This record gives sequence, structure tokens and C-alpha cells, in this order.
Amino acid sequence: MSKKHPVIAVTGSSGAGTTTVKRAFEHIFYRDGINAAVIEGDSFHRYDRAEMKVEMAKAAKEHTNLSHFGPEANRFDLLEELFASYGDTGGGQQRYYIHSDEEAEHHNARLGTNLDPGQFTPWEDLAAGTDLLFYEGLHGLVVTEDVDVAKHVDLGVGVVPIVNLEWIQKIHRDNLERGYSAEAIVDTIMRRMPDYIRHITPQFSLTDINFQRVSTVDTSNPFIARDIPTPDESFVVIRFQDPEALEVDFPYLLSMVHDSFMSRRNTMVVPGGKMGFAMEIILQPIIERMMAARNA
Repeated sequence: MSKKHPVIAVTGSSGAGTTTVKRAFEHIFYRDGINAAVIEGDSFHRYDRAEMKVEMAKAAKEHTNLSHFGPEANRFDLLEELFASYGDTGGGQQRYYIHSDEEAEHHNARLGTNLDPGQFTPWEDLAAGTDLLFYEGLHGLVVTEDVDVAKHVDLGVGVVPIVNLEWIQKIHRDNLERGYSAEAIVDTIMRRMPDYIRHITPQFSLTDINFQRVSTVDTSNPFIARDIPTPDESFVVIRFQDPEALEVDFPYLLSMVHDSFMSRRNTMVVPGGKMGFAMEIILQPIIERMMAARNA
């Protein structure tokens, strides 16, 4: 951990909704003039898209498990190295995983390369003079026998819908945006489950704040759901690991978010439609205190 070069990690599994939290942080950074080094978790996958297909075929023949949730398909060592390096010096190495033609066009123009979606850009140095490092992905607080990423994180945020809702969001996203069949998506969910249990779930006991979306409509069979429950059809359960350390002002938060309430001494519940707003008013004072400590 580092007061001078803080590291913020937003972690959540595929389809969990980490993009909503990322957007809230972007708003805070913009309002407060914070220059963040933004790190995408996908850039620490071990294999590009073509290589992953080959490795998955090998794993299937050998009856072994391989998924983007586990250490065999990721470079946790390089992620820990980046967090440690940034905390010490404010520098480190990053690359990008190219998701789309638009991203390929952007990076090819920037780097003078000829890369396609599914490939990585070359490793390059982080821009100098950033105020903090912001990570969003699957493994921001991962801990294994060999690697401890979590110990380098100054603020950890988990995004954790109840699992059926998470699956519904993933099924609809992968079908509509990526063209995968329902059968292929279900196969992916099943293949990833052992790594989800071993490497994703434990992170949410290490986070400082968890945002868990809970639907108020029936999601008992996520594999036949016709649509994603709307924000107004859900609540968000917000758990603080140590409210005193984060200086959380619950009376203020309750007064700002209509129809919110406390369910435990460290847990606040807000209407789903207020999730983004609640994130911003909770996180902004924490970030501002981090910046004040950095500049002191």
C-alpha cells in the first residue's frame, strides 16, 4: 500500500457490472481533476484469443480445467508486480487487450502496429506523473499460494450481483453484444465455476466496499430469463468492511439517498436506480482524502 502512489482496484466477475463502478470513478476523477493510470484486467490474460482456443482444446482433451478466472490463464505475477511497482515509484508496465475493431484502429494508429481484435498491444511504460492507479477487472484483489495482489491495494471495491442475476447479465451481454449462443454461454459458466469459487469469490472478503445488486423479481432460472431485471426492480446492498477507517457518514448518506436504510451496522441498502449516485457520494470523499494524504 502507498499513500504517495495509491492503487484502487474494482473487481468483479464477467457480467457483474464493474463498468457502472468504473463510470462513477471516472466522474469523480473528472470533477476533482485527478489524473489516473487506468488498467484493464483483460490485459493480464496469459493468452490472446487464438491461443486461448488452442489451450482450451488441450485442456478439454486432458480433462483439466482452464478459464479466464483462474491462474493458469492469467499472469497474476505481472499484475502484482505492477501494483507493487506503482506503489513504490508511480510507474510500471501495461498493455491492452483489443476487444473490437474500433480499439484495434485506435491502438494501431497510436503505435504504428497492425493488430486485430483478440490480440494484445506490446508492453509499454505507464504515463509519468499520474495521481493514482485505477484497475478494473476480474482479479484486483486475488491471492494464491504464490501471489498476493490484494496487499498492494489501497482501496478495494467489489461488484457482486447475486449469482443468478450475474448469470442473466452475462447471458444477455454475450448473446446480444458478442453473438454467442445460449448453449455456449452456459458451457462457459459451467467451465468457469471451479475457478469462480477458488479465485473470484474470496476476493470479496478482502474488499473495503462491496456493491451487491439483488433483484426483486424472480430470477430462479436465469437460463430462461427473457430480460435483465431493471434497476428499479432491484436493491443494492452496500457493505463496508471498516466504516470507521473509511470515515463513512451514514446519517448523511441516508439523507442523500431517498428510501435507503441500514440493514446492519456496516451495511446500507439503496434502491437499484440510485446505484450510480450512491457510488459517487460514497466514493468521492474517500478518494479526496486519499489525494489529500498523497499531497501532504
